[in-house]
Amino acid sequence: MKRKLAELSLKELWRLFPIILTAHQDCWANWFKEEAGLLRENLPDVGRISHIGSTAIKGIWAKPIIDILMEVPRKERLSNLQGRIEKCGYICMAENNCRIDFNKGYTLQGFAEQIFHLHLSYEGDNDELYFRDYLQANTAIAKEYEQLKFNLWEQYKYDRDMYTLHKGDFIKQYTQKGKQLLAGRYSNK
Repeated sequence: MKRKLAELSLKELWRLFPIILTAHQDCWANWFKEEAGLLRENLPDVGRISHIGSTAIKGIWAKPIIDILMEVPRKERLSNLQGRIEKCGYICMAENNCRIDFNKGYTLQGFAEQIFHLHLSYEGDNDELYFRDYLQANTAIAKEYEQLKFNLWEQYKYDRDMYTLHKGDFIKQYTQKGKQLLAGRYSNK
């Protein structure tokens, strides 16, 4: 009997889907554009759809996973969009009142060729945009972030939670700097 991903333990999932870093690939921008087009076609009423995460920052190594931030108007209930997102091939991974996170490209055989993490949030809940823009504008800081990820890679190759946790202070610091420098860039008018 074939098991489903949802039936695997966290330890089994981390073994099947280890942290992998790779040099920046130009195709990532196109993968984002194609996926954003699919999402926009199936969810025309959503707001901004943005490419976030390290794959959106040229010149640094990244996990080959396209992170997408999709913002929706506050009048919309996030849960009302879940079914339409799942019809686009996504699996709901986590949810709370303010966000729902989805993954696409995870199989029982490991990673598919294209992997996506979709972060569904309300308009204005977009700190990731400030972090991305700050790193895009500050190559030296982007390289520091890349080095931090290299340092964590082998130690936490099979523990995504710890890998993410140990990047947290760096991300907070430079998100705040980005918000100060780019104040209001992504506020809703």
